[in-house]
Amino acid sequence: MPGGIPSLLFLLHLLALSWQPASATAAPPTPAPWPEQFHALLYTNLSSTGKIRVDDLWYDWTNRRNLFMMQQQLSDLLYDVEWDNGTSFYYTLGDPGSCLTRHFPVGVLRPDFLQGSTYLGRVHADGFLCDLWQKLDFIWYYEDVATGRPVRWDFYDGISMHVITFEAGAVLEGSPWQAPAYCFDGDGEEEGGGSRSSAVVEEKGSMDVQRRLRFLDCQREATLSTFTS
Repeated sequence: MPGGIPSLLFLLHLLALSWQPASATAAPPTPAPWPEQFHALLYTNLSSTGKIRVDDLWYDWTNRRNLFMMQQQLSDLLYDVEWDNGTSFYYTLGDPGSCLTRHFPVGVLRPDFLQGSTYLGRVHADGFLCDLWQKLDFIWYYEDVATGRPVRWDFYDGISMHVITFEAGAVLEGSPWQAPAYCFDGDGEEEGGGSRSSAVVEEKGSMDVQRRLRFLDCQREATLSTFTS
């Protein structure tokens, strides 16, 4: 029909207007930096050991410190206080309390530790539509599309952390930041000091996640030094 030709040309014109070359498409999203202070309740599946854990994470970049309170199933509550000078105190309270001190080549995880990640697209995780990034084939980071809050992060060997609550701006006050006096007793240089470290040493698996996250900053520092040296 003669009247159909203009309509067809009009549709082709609309398609031409809507088409853009690949170079003109939007750049992939980048993960939101962590707030400088926040509190998160985490469910951690230590699948490599068959254990599960509930973590309280208090992140305080403003004061260059970080605190994990790690409750393994039917076990003691383990505290991990991290400082930006690379020192971490892993301790338990009660009688007998235990402590292990470790020294790392980097300090507290930076808010932008995911800088340089590879964007993998959008997926559903824990019931949320998420943007997904991967870094160094080491960590997979899921972020809620609607809110920008972290939902979950997985590690290369199957350990996963699921965010149950996330409070931006929350700050922990009080004594947990101060390691107990017995963290500073004795020699124990191989483990970094503390005269009552045996109970914590037995729970070294609890520290794996923190070491893994710090590994990312170690890699970041190594990359930066390569370009600045």
